[in-house]
Amino acid sequence: MKKTEKQARSKRRQFTGALGLPLPRSGVRILKDAGIYANSTIQIVHQELRNRYVVRGLESGGATANVGRYVTFTDDQGMPLEYLQPVEAFGVNGLHAVVVADSLVRVEMVRNGRTYDLLVTHHAPEEAANGRKPGSHTRILFRGHRGRIELDLTGRDKSRAGSVEPTFLSLSLEPVTYPPQFRSVVQAITKAVNCLKCSHSHYVRAPQAQTTAGTSAAAVPEKTVEVTL
Repeated sequence: MKKTEKQARSKRRQFTGALGLPLPRSGVRILKDAGIYANSTIQIVHQELRNRYVVRGLESGGATANVGRYVTFTDDQGMPLEYLQPVEAFGVNGLHAVVVADSLVRVEMVRNGRTYDLLVTHHAPEEAANGRKPGSHTRILFRGHRGRIELDLTGRDKSRAGSVEPTFLSLSLEPVTYPPQFRSVVQAITKAVNCLKCSHSHYVRAPQAQTTAGTSAAAVPEKTVEVTL
């Protein structure tokens, strides 16, 4: 095989984090069969009144006793974002809220038993060129694989959910950790992937006050608002 072909294949395999945590087909099937809907898709949408592009995400997910998956969002400093609107879904373990911001940090976690995967990524619109819709710029802030918590957070140790997080190790079995400003959201999402029949948001919050058009990204109507389940 030529060197250029190897480089091309390596580039295709390079993990960018744009689509969220990669799951094997068996994992996707297990989550679907469990009735857990967590959408890690990031959209770039246009706000007509301010003529600008913003980032849109869906806080979603939940858990059963055996598995869990959840997606939530923060600002660059790990603080909760205000949601654009809450969503009262017909079922559980699904969509909870819609978030819109100039830029945001997506936090995604998947649990299988007591094993956890974590992905923290920053998202912002790219520079628009020639009047075309910009793409989404993604930057990986942390990726943890096969972390562990030796607690039953859906059962006898449920009272500790929200105050603990998984321990992640490097290939050389040394502890690795995420940026410290994200500790609160990591603990919150750890609780979320152990929340049975989840029907509420675990991190994004309601607006503190009624905003007027032009004071925040969430206050301005979007050009694209359709939610595909």
